[in-house]
Amino acid sequence: MKKLIIVLSVLVTAAWLGWQNRVNLLVWAMPKIQSVVNPVAENIPNPWTVGPVSAVKSNSERPPNIILILADDMGFNDISLYNGGAADGSVMTPNIDSIARLGVRFDNGYAANAVCAPSRATLLTGRYSTRFGFEFTPFPKIGATIFQWMADQNPPVLPGIIDHEALGLRPPFSELGMPTEEITIAELLKDKGYYTAHIGKWHLGSIDGMRPEDQGFDDSLYMSGLLYLPEDDPNVVNAKFEEDGIDRMVWASARYAAQFNGGSVFEPVGYLTDYYTNEAVKVIENHRNEPFFIYLAHWGIHNPLQATREDYDRFSHIDDHPLRVYAAMIHALDRGVGKVVEALEKNGLSENTLIVFTSDNGGADYIGLPNINKPYRGWKLTLFEGGTHVPYMAKWPAQIEANGVMHEPIHHIDMFHTFAAAAGVEVPDDRKLDGVNLLPFIRKEVTGAPHQTLFWKQGHQQTVQHEGWKLIRAMDPQHGQMHWLFDLGVDPTEQKNLASEKPQQLALMNKLLDNHEAELPPPAWPQVIDSPKLIDKTGMEAYAEGDEYIYWPN
Repeated sequence: MKKLIIVLSVLVTAAWLGWQNRVNLLVWAMPKIQSVVNPVAENIPNPWTVGPVSAVKSNSERPPNIILILADDMGFNDISLYNGGAADGSVMTPNIDSIARLGVRFDNGYAANAVCAPSRATLLTGRYSTRFGFEFTPFPKIGATIFQWMADQNPPVLPGIIDHEALGLRPPFSELGMPTEEITIAELLKDKGYYTAHIGKWHLGSIDGMRPEDQGFDDSLYMSGLLYLPEDDPNVVNAKFEEDGIDRMVWASARYAAQFNGGSVFEPVGYLTDYYTNEAVKVIENHRNEPFFIYLAHWGIHNPLQATREDYDRFSHIDDHPLRVYAAMIHALDRGVGKVVEALEKNGLSENTLIVFTSDNGGADYIGLPNINKPYRGWKLTLFEGGTHVPYMAKWPAQIEANGVMHEPIHHIDMFHTFAAAAGVEVPDDRKLDGVNLLPFIRKEVTGAPHQTLFWKQGHQQTVQHEGWKLIRAMDPQHGQMHWLFDLGVDPTEQKNLASEKPQQLALMNKLLDNHEAELPPPAWPQVIDSPKLIDKTGMEAYAEGDEYIYWPN
């Protein structure tokens, strides 16, 4: 009997300790379970399609090559073009900056959303993704479990809300994607005779019909894991944020993996940013004799924060460990842009290649770095300028003069039309499109602004910009609908909320949002979380009475 009591006591104690440490156990166990259930093979060289041995027409006589380089979670303050130095002010991004200096800089360039997947859907289709129900960003259901458990263990002052019933009704993560009926820019260009390649992050669905190779891409090197290098690789330096649910979710589901054209999953070669860059260079060399479109969708500089030890050592003067890792990640991304540009020059393709560089949204609060979106307020997940006002630039030496600056607001919706026009392709006329061709504006063939009105929507968090004014509205669980109204012409950094002082302007902006929302279908899958975000503090800082916040629905 005594032995039985001892055994039961040990089991009860173990169970209690396990439950108290359930988040740590889950984060530790998930990658190991995944490696057994879905193992990752050793690296397999990618069998990229090889184009013609010789060119039928010279590079200058055929349609331009087009390269869209999309950074992930890059804040406005993360490149030296805008601030003279990123991170602590010492990190230079000469290769990214050169795209603007040899082309045009969009000083008011906007991401389509403050979160990744809807921005990508919009970029590729030229339509607000909410027009086809892609309103919320897909994430694994395990993420909601981590958020709930962390809140249970340390209840926050501003509570998050998880709709467990809606979570149960939500389709599997792999099925949350862009409808197959949507027409991507890759499909348009492929029909025009372009070779099309996708490299990197997709996040638009992973079942048949939704994958890149089903959406117009001849070849796809698909990101199948979230690690830049294995966590225990001797050449990697990691920075983790144990207090943050999103960072915990990323590490819990992370592995080092890629996939080519829907085949088996395998390990990349080296640091992920460098790997994607090197593969893009191969594509350029393979298809130098025909027009090509490359969608180079980098994972950098999204968390998990991981850098190569060599890049980390380069910034030994930065004392803050996460900031130093982040600086090294920016450096790797800039190096990659330089290698792509160098490959174009080496193959005589630079003059007639249109390159666009931008980010899917602003920098994230949950990595605890306060200056990444300066001078703007807010973060990724919020529709304040910090969440959507992103690096944005283009160069096409044959058609765009160097050192151009465009001040009027532009948006991710515009890339579809701009690329189509550059390639001489007609855009579809059987659906509502939202973008415009920017080339006449860049070349000053047309005066005025490309857009009078722009919209953003993710659940109850909604924004409209109209003739220099901006309204953000969102629901607060305690206070109902909140409004922030700004005159961006005189207050571009959103310091003074005029909602109470300008009731007529507020009513006009609300009506514009209401009319836009009335055009849209319901979301393709339900909202499951509502999470508070401090506007002027990072996710590592505590809420204090009087701090402004907004709830992020997803």
